[in-house]
Amino acid sequence: MTQAYTLTVSKFNNIIKDIFNSEELLHNIKIVGEVFGVSLSKTAVYFSLKDEDSSLPCVCFYSGIMNGVKEGDMVIVTGTANFYTKSGRFNFVVSKVELFGLGLLFQKFQEMKEKLEKEGLFDQSHKKPIPENIKRIGVVTSKDGAVIQDIKNITWRRNRAVDIVLYNTKVQGNGAEKEIAEGINFFSNYDAVDVVIVARGGGSMEDLAAYNTETVARAIYLCEKPIVSAVGHETDFTICDFVADLRAPTPSAAAELLTKDTKLSAVNLKKDISRISRILDLYVADKTMQFSNDKASFLAISEKYVSDRKNYFQKLVSKISNKLDNMIVERDYALKLKFAHLNKLNPLDILALGYAKIEQSGKSIGKLSQLNKDESFEVNFIDGKILAKGENK
Repeated sequence: MTQAYTLTVSKFNNIIKDIFNSEELLHNIKIVGEVFGVSLSKTAVYFSLKDEDSSLPCVCFYSGIMNGVKEGDMVIVTGTANFYTKSGRFNFVVSKVELFGLGLLFQKFQEMKEKLEKEGLFDQSHKKPIPENIKRIGVVTSKDGAVIQDIKNITWRRNRAVDIVLYNTKVQGNGAEKEIAEGINFFSNYDAVDVVIVARGGGSMEDLAAYNTETVARAIYLCEKPIVSAVGHETDFTICDFVADLRAPTPSAAAELLTKDTKLSAVNLKKDISRISRILDLYVADKTMQFSNDKASFLAISEKYVSDRKNYFQKLVSKISNKLDNMIVERDYALKLKFAHLNKLNPLDILALGYAKIEQSGKSIGKLSQLNKDESFEVNFIDGKILAKGENK
């Protein structure tokens, strides 16, 4: 819970006064109302202004400007809001008083405002959003006034790419409301514009009368395009302001509201590029580190795999070598057995045991019956042979 500060009365009143002094909207403004409760002093005139719902305490330090003003008069006062620290009281300090001889006009304004408000022409639900990216602006105003020049200058200073289409109209006098409504209707069906500004400079209530008419109000309400009302000064309010989708305090302010400053956009773009560049640098650095870690892990795994395969093959080679050695030994042993068996069958080895081999006419003689006694025959010994001839069987 925030701890409350303790202030002295003077300190608090000075804070309030500073707030009033620093707020530009409270300086040099115009207020319309009925005069009542007039009282005079040696140095000032005190009175109040009222309308149907509220009253405003006023003070005028130059009694001469109140000449001809009496209780019950409708007046327009120009002045500044002020807070008196010593007494802790608020007053509107009046520097100018104009008789509101247009009391009937103001009454009609109020009646029109109440009528259209009841019909729902001011409802927020009917307000169209202002487009984000505007390429072409339609302007309903006079081609001869300073308003169109202000709108063009500010718009093109902020963004040269935005087009401006002017529908020239009267801004006051007979037929002005008809021309203004026709301009609004024209842009309602003109697809090439993104938004419409209804604009004129400041003036009295009589000067702004065309913008307080039902004709203009209904044209704005029925317009298919978003409309910005930029009529008069900051303190001027018209029916047009209440029906429009957006109110701008001045025509110049309308141009600023509807355009993006390309210089500021360029600065923001550079900032975005710089930010994205930093993000990419961090991303690349992060991915580079991740790649290095993955590479190290892969190499470690690969080295282990190669080492495991090497050990496996070494064992396999050793196993095969052992099997080959065993097979060679076995085959050698079998071969030796065969040689031993063959040696046993070798005639020379038999002869070495003292036996002899008898051959006659190139044939081996194993039996006596095979021997021809009339022919000689060979007797083969281990170390030689002799010729013999049989006499008797």
